[in-house]
Amino acid sequence: MGELQRVDDWLVALLANLEPSARQRMMRELAQQLRRTQQRNIRLQRNPDGSGYVPRKVTARTKKGRIKRQMFTKLRTTKYLKTAASMNTASVQFVDRVQRIARVHHYGLRDRVSRKGPTVRYAERRLLGVNNEVEILTRDTLLHWLAKY
Repeated sequence: MGELQRVDDWLVALLANLEPSARQRMMRELAQQLRRTQQRNIRLQRNPDGSGYVPRKVTARTKKGRIKRQMFTKLRTTKYLKTAASMNTASVQFVDRVQRIARVHHYGLRDRVSRKGPTVRYAERRLLGVNNEVEILTRDTLLHWLAKY
């Protein structure tokens, strides 16, 4: 535990050496890279841990030969998946209008299919999350920026 505290103090001291504008640019770049990794996971229909999404349920309306669309095609666009960055933080989040939809699918909650439709329990499909790839990306970005200054 003491070693982690020393590493944290060391990183805080290194980041303090960066100018506030440089730190904000670094965090903005990090947030954009994180958004790209999250978008790629959603496009590949996989959870952050690498497992695939639970497929859609087969219904009576499903026909043979029908072209299926991918899930969450609009949610992964930059219009709905936004980045936020300040001097100290970088985040990737859904805009307010689609947060409810994303939360229902992310946690596998119950929701109505349509306004007056039946209530359905959705399968858990993790839309956003941290994995080894994200940790490596974060570390490499921080080291790249710290090496510049």
